[in-house]
Amino acid sequence: MTTSDLTLSPTAARRLHDLSKAEGHRVMLRVAVEGGGCSGFQYQFDLVSEPQSDDLRVELDGAAALVDEMSLILLKGSVIDYVDELAGAEFRIRNPNAKSSCGCGVSFSI
Repeated sequence: MTTSDLTLSPTAARRLHDLSKAEGHRVMLRVAVEGGGCSGFQYQFDLVSEPQSDDLRVELDGAAALVDEMSLILLKGSVIDYVDELAGAEFRIRNPNAKSSCGCGVSFSI
């Protein structure tokens, strides 16, 4: 499995560029899947300045998201997106493997 199994949307890439500009240095989005949440698995998002040695990198237009190999298995075919709606703005995962998810979209089951 390669990082080409996971993509970063143009909207997410633009948001990462905006955050990097505001911080004064490059920031990357670390995405992980952990057990828990109301549906079995939950997404974890963190902004980081440096990758860890085992991170896999997903890039678009110079913006980067990082993911560990175990999480990539559950994210195969997914898109990391950024949405700005009336209810709020956030990074989201569009995961075709999720059979169900909670109302907030943070947890899912496969």
